[in-house]
Amino acid sequence: MTSSPEREPLPATFIGHGSPNNALELNPYTAAWRAFGHAVPRPRAILVVSAHWYIEATAVTAMARPPTIHDFYGFPRALFEVQYPAPGLPELAEEVADAVKPTWVGADHDSWGIDHGSWIILVHAFPDASVPVVQLSVNGREDLDYHLELGRRLASLRRQGVLLIFSGNIVHNLRAADFRNTGTIYKWAQDFDDAATSLLVSDPASMPRLTAQRHYHDAVPTPDHFLPFVQFAGLASVSSDRASTLVSGVMGGSVSMTSYTLGMSEVHPDAPGPLTEEER
Repeated sequence: MTSSPEREPLPATFIGHGSPNNALELNPYTAAWRAFGHAVPRPRAILVVSAHWYIEATAVTAMARPPTIHDFYGFPRALFEVQYPAPGLPELAEEVADAVKPTWVGADHDSWGIDHGSWIILVHAFPDASVPVVQLSVNGREDLDYHLELGRRLASLRRQGVLLIFSGNIVHNLRAADFRNTGTIYKWAQDFDDAATSLLVSDPASMPRLTAQRHYHDAVPTPDHFLPFVQFAGLASVSSDRASTLVSGVMGGSVSMTSYTLGMSEVHPDAPGPLTEEER
């Protein structure tokens, strides 16, 4: 197949996405996501690696009209009414498969779509839903080295007009979370978040070493939300730009909202106004 003409590389981002309720809220995190969307050059397409498409394979959505998936329960009715009707881009599935060879990537034509790990970010960053969106699954059968290398191989897509968004959380321990806690982070969670930041800016290729950090199993009780960050570290390891913090903070004491960008100057999250009914 013929790939798209090369351009200047687009920025990329890792977003700590937190609760689905962020789709409906304007807070420091969602304001930063909105500011990022305002600042980034308009992409040809968006590829999201979402923690919530966690399966035993590496796959990419390849449908022309991906559905909005409400993959949660027990949240307000308003969340189930949110739709993100962005088009898909089936040919991007082939481009992703070419970019990461010899890693095998399957094309998903009908089983998934745009899940909340994607749309709670996109309703803020790209509220008009006009940019095509494709998702890449998180392969739960593979280790951190596999995901680091996959992130490296995705780098070429940045020069083909594809905005890479990695969506998860560095620290994601829901069992320890207390969502009445509005800002205090547990010390073990802060220590792990700081260790991840330090390694990302100093030696992102060594990110798998974080498994030896003493709080790893508390911060990462399951790998689904952490692996998108490892892929972002792989991307950072082959970038000429150092990662910059987009926003930092915590929800519930044990869910890190820390987010990063590659290839962007400072983003100012105070410009966008509140969500309109149309954006919701």
